[in-house]
Amino acid sequence: WRVSLNPEHAPKLRVNTYYQGMIKRADTSRDQVTLKNHLQEARYFINALEARNETLLRVAQCIVEEQRAFLEYGEEAMRPLVLRDVSEQLGIHESTVSRATANKYMLTPRGLFELKYFFSSHVATTQGGVASATAIQAMIKRLIASEDAAKPLSDSTLAEMLLKEGIQVARRTVAKYREGMNIPPSHERKPPA
Repeated sequence: WRVSLNPEHAPKLRVNTYYQGMIKRADTSRDQVTLKNHLQEARYFINALEARNETLLRVAQCIVEEQRAFLEYGEEAMRPLVLRDVSEQLGIHESTVSRATANKYMLTPRGLFELKYFFSSHVATTQGGVASATAIQAMIKRLIASEDAAKPLSDSTLAEMLLKEGIQVARRTVAKYREGMNIPPSHERKPPA
């Protein structure tokens, strides 16, 4: 997988050489000091933008590496990932990861996703591993999509079916995930008689 920033949203900035040429190093007049200060601020600003883009790229690369299974197999393969995981791998603060991913999107072969989408809490599996909340939601969605319309699956039944797949979640967790996906409860999914 290859990660790159959209060049349309990361334009190349530079200092105008005409104004840069107006600065005389030995001159300490008020105008020269003002020009020097503005040049220094411009360089700091450009460096800050470059650092921001570099951080965003590093965070995106880390996310892609961690969520490779999702990119190759879909939602049910989503791995648990929290901000702390990325911050520890990159040696940066969690708040930096949070700011870097806020309101940013990644275009993948599976669609356009907000970077926050790739972060998901985890639930322990019966085999001692972990599954992401996103993967569990995808499993619930799959089970409901394949249910008998005349006999919709209750949240308790969905929890039992997930347990057979190695995912131990409470009925109320299934209900919370189902509601979060705007899927009505079983009695509302049943067609009218």
